[in-house]
Amino acid sequence: MSRSLKKGPYIDARLMKKISNLKIGDKTIIKTWSRSCTITPEMVGFTMGVHNGKVHVPVTVVENMVGHKLGEFSPTRKFVRHGGKIQKDIEKSAAASAEAANKKA
Repeated sequence: MSRSLKKGPYIDARLMKKISNLKIGDKTIIKTWSRSCTITPEMVGFTMGVHNGKVHVPVTVVENMVGHKLGEFSPTRKFVRHGGKIQKDIEKSAAASAEAANKKA
């Protein structure tokens, strides 16, 4: 369920204060745990360190991200792979062929 329109988008006040203290084009990473914070036009151009439960993932905010949540760009789960024994054999053969191509070059 989305947030009520009369309330407006959720924007973390401390995060906005940190952004307002920085100059435009500053490369400082702003660490935040506020994954539910909506991206505003004032955030464009800055790099946010969005926490994914383990580390802060650097997210550079661009114009197309305005209106989305910060957490959308910091995945919390790591995809390992599908398959089992057959998939491992396929990956080994691909690695061997890549290694052979590197030796020729």
